[in-house]
Amino acid sequence: MNKKSTYLILVIFINTFSAMLAPGAGTKGRTSSAQRTFILPDGFMLKSIDGKLTGKDSNDGWFFEFDSAVLGSSKITGLTKLELLPSSTLERMIADANTSSTMSYRLWASVTKYKGRNFILPTRFLPFMEFKKIPLASASPTESGTTPTTGAGAKPEVQPAQKEPEEMNDELGIPKEILEKLEAGSISPSARRGLLDEPARPIAGRQTKIKQDFILTNRIGFLVKKEDGSMAFNLDALGLSAGSTTGTFKLLPCQVLELTERLQAAEADRVRFKIAGIVTEYQGEGFLLLHRAIRVYNHGNFGR
Repeated sequence: MNKKSTYLILVIFINTFSAMLAPGAGTKGRTSSAQRTFILPDGFMLKSIDGKLTGKDSNDGWFFEFDSAVLGSSKITGLTKLELLPSSTLERMIADANTSSTMSYRLWASVTKYKGRNFILPTRFLPFMEFKKIPLASASPTESGTTPTTGAGAKPEVQPAQKEPEEMNDELGIPKEILEKLEAGSISPSARRGLLDEPARPIAGRQTKIKQDFILTNRIGFLVKKEDGSMAFNLDALGLSAGSTTGTFKLLPCQVLELTERLQAAEADRVRFKIAGIVTEYQGEGFLLLHRAIRVYNHGNFGR
């Protein structure tokens, strides 16, 4: 073997070894960490996350932009903001943002994943308040003719004598003003229930009543594709005349919805599913976040 052949073999060996050590080598579809999109798992919980509610532009949704301190966390490194899903909590956040000067919040939410993209469903929030700084009161100059408080001829300041209680075990009475406020602020149970049904603050010049979220379990229905391309779930009572088991909800993007769409796409006929999830309301329209979807098989006129 001559020197030229030895040199060629050495060059091929070095190139092959360098390719094996390259980031992402040997893994299909894998890229370097700088180019890889960071995706949180479906169901990941965000707790006490600080950030800002960014406004809605044209057809875009509402987004929650994380603070720089939050971005330093290893759990959500690589994310700057996520889209907020329609919900009653988001409607309350928008109402609060329209009436306050700040759009900074501390958020509790659950993360969903749909077709390689993350969304967040807010469950609770706390607004950040801006407090005005009170300037410190400067000492007033010494008036003419008063006794100086410093220097050789200064007299010691005499503190006023405090009145001591007659007995050490005397009960401290509640001031009359506070008692009047407590009596005026007392609310009966019936009045408290009435406050819960009060309409929410106006949003864009209209009065709305925001309902609480609730859980929908063991309901049967079909997937329906709407004209705008979004997916909805149409409840089916299997021939029963029950108003509580009928209705249509828009489906929020999540991993369960993605798997359910694949199952429906593999079948020529409509597939009936038994589902469970969370129902929320946004601007008077019902939305459903699926937690479980099981295929239901028909046996003649009976569904199981």
